Amino acid sequence: MLSHAYVPAIHAFKGCWVVKTWMPATSAGMTKERWAGTKTQTSHITFLEMPADLYFAFTLIVKMVVTAAFLLAATITAERAGPLVGGLVATLPISAGPVYIFLALDHDAHFIAQSALGSLVTNAYNVIFAVAYALLAQKRSLVVSFGAAITVWLALVWMGAAVRWTNVSAIAFNVVVIGSSLWLSAPLRHAPMPRVRTRWYDLALRATMVALLVGVVVTLSFRIGATASGNLAVFPIVLSSIMIILHHRVGGPATAAVMANAVVGLGGFAIAVLVLNLTAETLGSPLALALALLVSLGCNLMIYVVRQRLATT
Repeated sequence: MLSHAYVPAIHAFKGCWVVKTWMPATSAGMTKERWAGTKTQTSHITFLEMPADLYFAFTLIVKMVVTAAFLLAATITAERAGPLVGGLVATLPISAGPVYIFLALDHDAHFIAQSALGSLVTNAYNVIFAVAYALLAQKRSLVVSFGAAITVWLALVWMGAAVRWTNVSAIAFNVVVIGSSLWLSAPLRHAPMPRVRTRWYDLALRATMVALLVGVVVTLSFRIGATASGNLAVFPIVLSSIMIILHHRVGGPATAAVMANAVVGLGGFAIAVLVLNLTAETLGSPLALALALLVSLGCNLMIYVVRQRLATT
């Protein structure tokens, strides 16, 4: 096992340079080596080395903080803009996007494509999670509504793990789930949303929840594989934080309205992760991730425009 991480360390070796970079979250301290230069180059460059555990902890903390900041900005916007905008913002890749960026730094494009397939399946679970809460929250407490919804989500994940998912089966599953959920949640979308004052401990709760999600996914990604990493990347952390924070403050029906509108946005998110799955190996992870983000933003913007026009007619 390597005891130090190269940050980076470049050494002359037989006329070439070799760059070694420690790959975090690997028990064996795996390294990547990249050769550069020519046989006539004899330069020797050495940067500061730091213990591998310290390097991994530092980069993980940075990733967690960056993602938490994205979540806070987005969810505050969601609370102040009403159920429609709140639901659409909540279904943007606020937590999944940064997680995928960090996964792409540690894994190849094939891993990202397979992770996206896992995320596509889990997206359907998230739709069921949102609808289950929205239906129960009309008359039930937060404990009952959220508890039942997350239990259903966990049961679906457990059962889905035994299925060999393909693009076709994952797409069909999403079409059926989203189609039926749109019908079920339609009457719940228009409850009034009282204005709420954001408190510091609300922000702390959200930041902690999403930071922990990033830490878990990035740390375990080398051990649990691509599909499971994709499942965890879209764990409904944003939806859960909105449920937990808003239910007591604005009531179950108003919070349910955000979740009912989120079902529409999750349809756009399904298209985005499908695009990521289909393009990651062809375009490479950076371009595929950028394209998936644009698709998610475009779908939600289109949904907003259509809903606004329908509201005025």
